[in-house]
Amino acid sequence: MTVILGIESSCDETSASICIDGKIKSNIIANQLVHAKYGGVIPEAASRAHQQNIIPTVDEAIKQANISKEDIHAVAFTRGPGLLGSLLVGTSFAKSFALARNIPLLDINHMQAHILAHFIEDPQPQFPFLCLTVSGGHTQIVLVKDYFDMELIGETLDDAAGEAFDKTAKILGLPYPGGPLIDKHAADGDPRAFALPEPQIAGLDFSFSGLKTAILYLVQREMREDPQFLNTRMADLCASVQDRIVSILLNKLKKAVKQTGVRQIAIAGGVSANSGLRTQLLALGEQLRADVFIPKFEYCTDNAAMIAIAGYHKFLKGEFVGQEITPLARMAVG
Repeated sequence: MTVILGIESSCDETSASICIDGKIKSNIIANQLVHAKYGGVIPEAASRAHQQNIIPTVDEAIKQANISKEDIHAVAFTRGPGLLGSLLVGTSFAKSFALARNIPLLDINHMQAHILAHFIEDPQPQFPFLCLTVSGGHTQIVLVKDYFDMELIGETLDDAAGEAFDKTAKILGLPYPGGPLIDKHAADGDPRAFALPEPQIAGLDFSFSGLKTAILYLVQREMREDPQFLNTRMADLCASVQDRIVSILLNKLKKAVKQTGVRQIAIAGGVSANSGLRTQLLALGEQLRADVFIPKFEYCTDNAAMIAIAGYHKFLKGEFVGQEITPLARMAVG
């Protein structure tokens, strides 16, 4: 029996998970509500909240998995990318726990872990597959050749897709985090109500800064003519924004499928919880006759289950790190 403790602390969720022989037995997430009043994540507040949350979160994960700390064989932790102060809390705890128990450490790339969340439950993709990873900080197309053999073939040149959702929500006067609220309003709107531009970026790279500016100018123009515009057309506006962001993402993914010939496609990251993206990805799969893999909602946002499953596969390969390891704010996925 192989028992892995996974710890995730890259941003504003403190999470701990227990993986036993490749099966997730617990996945505890402590959210930080303090950031809502600021309209975004405050790094110092996030690191302080991690310090408060990490011990009870790990304790609950161990209890829910019905094991004791003595049963754990290794600790997997998020090394990066992420907020350095937040990463320091998780890394320090992992190192201390491993040192006290005399067990090995497994450092995990956060973005790779999002992709490897597809190996938590069936059905699982076969190698090679394409994964569109979309979150508040990253938008990438990754060619996944093996568990830790990944090639970045497309990425955003400016804003990430999740950032575009949240910044648009701020323009629309919606509270943080705004991405899920845009998704909610979009369900009642017409995605063709407002014409929004699609950036013409060469290759498989993305850009969302121009779209964000176009949305700002649209809202300012309409508000001058009708001060009640946001109240009366919120659903249509959200539907149009969501449809355009999703089309930008999937048009590039479609291009990647044609270029690589790989017909197994997946999504990962926080934005993969978006209902419009999930629905249209399934339609794209039918169009391309490709197999589509979409993670459960609980494995889309930052969570320690994805760290634990990645750690399990690293454990099998014997890829351990020492106590001198330090977190990294930036880490390449490949």
